[in-house]
Amino acid sequence: MSSEPAAPHDGQAAGRLPAEVTSFVGRRTELGTLAGLLGSARLVTVTGPGGVGKSRFALRGAAEALAGTGLFPDGGWPAEIAAVQDPLLLGHAVLESLGLTDSTARPPLEVLVERLADRRLLLVLDGCEHLVGPCAELVDSLLRAAPGLRVLATSRQALGAAGEHLLPLAPLPVDAPAVGGPPDAVALFADRARAVLPGFEVTERNRAEVALLCRRLDGIPLAVELAAGRLQALSVAQINHRLDDRFRLLTGGARTAPLRHQTLRTTIGWSHELCTMKERLLWARLSVFAGAFDLDAAEYVCAGEGIEPDEVLELVADLVGKSVLLREESPHGVRFRLLDTLREYGGQWLRAGGEQHRLLRRHRDWYLGVASWGEVEWFGPRQAETAERTRLAHPNLRAALEFSLAEPGEEQLALVLAGTLWFYWVGSGHLGEGRHWLDRALALAPDPTEARAKALWVTGYMATLQGDLARARPVLEECRRQALATGDDRALAYAVHRQGCAALIGDDPGRAAELFEEALWHYNRIGELNSNVLMAMFELGIAYLFLGDRANGESWIDRVRAVAEEHGEQWAYAYGLYALAYARWSAGEVRLARAHARECVRLNHLFRDLLGIVLAMDVLALLETEAPDGDLVEARVLQGAAHRIWQAVGKPFFGSRSFTGPYLECEKRARDGLTEQEFHEAFRVGGRLDLDAAVLRALGRGGRSAGPDGLPGPRPLRPSPVPAR
Repeated sequence: MSSEPAAPHDGQAAGRLPAEVTSFVGRRTELGTLAGLLGSARLVTVTGPGGVGKSRFALRGAAEALAGTGLFPDGGWPAEIAAVQDPLLLGHAVLESLGLTDSTARPPLEVLVERLADRRLLLVLDGCEHLVGPCAELVDSLLRAAPGLRVLATSRQALGAAGEHLLPLAPLPVDAPAVGGPPDAVALFADRARAVLPGFEVTERNRAEVALLCRRLDGIPLAVELAAGRLQALSVAQINHRLDDRFRLLTGGARTAPLRHQTLRTTIGWSHELCTMKERLLWARLSVFAGAFDLDAAEYVCAGEGIEPDEVLELVADLVGKSVLLREESPHGVRFRLLDTLREYGGQWLRAGGEQHRLLRRHRDWYLGVASWGEVEWFGPRQAETAERTRLAHPNLRAALEFSLAEPGEEQLALVLAGTLWFYWVGSGHLGEGRHWLDRALALAPDPTEARAKALWVTGYMATLQGDLARARPVLEECRRQALATGDDRALAYAVHRQGCAALIGDDPGRAAELFEEALWHYNRIGELNSNVLMAMFELGIAYLFLGDRANGESWIDRVRAVAEEHGEQWAYAYGLYALAYARWSAGEVRLARAHARECVRLNHLFRDLLGIVLAMDVLALLETEAPDGDLVEARVLQGAAHRIWQAVGKPFFGSRSFTGPYLECEKRARDGLTEQEFHEAFRVGGRLDLDAAVLRALGRGGRSAGPDGLPGPRPLRPSPVPAR
């Protein structure tokens, strides 16, 4: 994982449209139509049956719109809706696709409306057919609130939203065009054929057979690609012969072409029949995965009862070779994915075979293991890797949570899984979604179990970080009472610790210090040492600093740094750097303070921890007003960027009086030294920066403004330190 955000290239639009891994064939007329629609309509829905290529077409159309027009200076952003089963998570999924980590306690729609209000971007919603109503409501709300937003959706049916323009996507042409070149369907077959049979060409000898094949497949791209994958073992004529038998059975012996909506299922069924028994079985079992998965996951979930673990690798390779599975590269190795249409087909066979519940349970158990591994690895040198691996597993973790909540008798494991993922919800900016899962699980499992106790303190922790003390205090008190009643010493330590966080956020540092001391006593007694314990030490140091006891405060922060360095821990270490930045600033060591604050930003960006980033960014803004090379305009830009991030975190400064001092001091200096126009314009510039651009700016690499030397100003009597974390 990169340690720094990538700088955007000049002229390159922002966004995350994926690179194409195979060539795009045909559709020039439809792409022209789409370009015209995107130039005039604010909602375009590409409709068509499964396998017709809607997703690929929409992404190509979006890429061409970004490259060929100036309509979308804020880029194109794809959101995969197909893997989202819970309508309440739709907003979270779109937030995540936009790179807006979800930490706020507000409804996701409210955050999206606020963040997109002044943006000019293209949002691609892919695979909306199973959530047509919720998607229509979301799109309608966003388009009303964000005049510069345009939405390109794909769905098997219209969304039915106001102002929607439909672009039905037909299969590829199978007859020769009027002017030169092969039909698009033939060109696609030839292109994909060369991937499995290098040197393949459409010649005079095979042209008629290829054309016949494409006509039999009705030009449906997925069907054509599946057929091309058979050239490893069959000639084009042999493929035609076998398909002819299949279609004759389907149509009761009639020689007319099969109905188009039957063609894809027939072709998939034929591909299924040509697989070995074990390949078919694996195909069905792989349908329980939502999104991509790695080989280890496939081996654990799918092996047994007909498939040996050491057979899975070869079977996966065979399914890749037959175009059933897609192979994808990731920073952490090769991953595989079933196209939605093929996943649906496999799922039907899984249900027919009576294996669905067993496989879903194994899938859940694997991802519970992934979460448990992540929780352990979070305290150590692999934190950044852990965050990235968990992010890659996010769609499957959602599926595992949904199964556990929907399946009677599995509620306790839903609590376990949602609670175990605290490190991801907190450390990678998914507080809102984490609370969604925990609230659902807590409502279903009221018995005072160990899993419920953990879910309670995790919920209270996240609510505190969002500034939602009205929710945090009662659940933490419930956790404490349950822990005392059941003798759960670990839950008691965590409950007391998080009550200290709530006290600190609630502007009561004296009470917070007492609670942190008590929590650390409990942690020491039970032998607990992890990132949570480091944060308790860190927060105790902060409480002392709030109380004016700098010696004790810095002593505890030094302990955090020492333990973190010993174990290779970076997350709590980054917060220690934040506190050190304040300490060095207070001592007049601006250069060193800036170095500490920038390193804090860099480390927290590894985890996409918005809170750590925004706290350090506010420090850097203040330092801009004092550094020899400082710039009041840049200070105000950083304040604008920080303000935008605070909106995603929750309440700015947690709704606490204790944390507004640095911001207000910086604001005062900027207002005194800038014109009214400069003051407001710089803030607006910062507010338009996305997270990566804001981080680059904070690191001094993002096009800082030219401005006057920093102006000296009065320092507060003591630093206003970081909030509880």
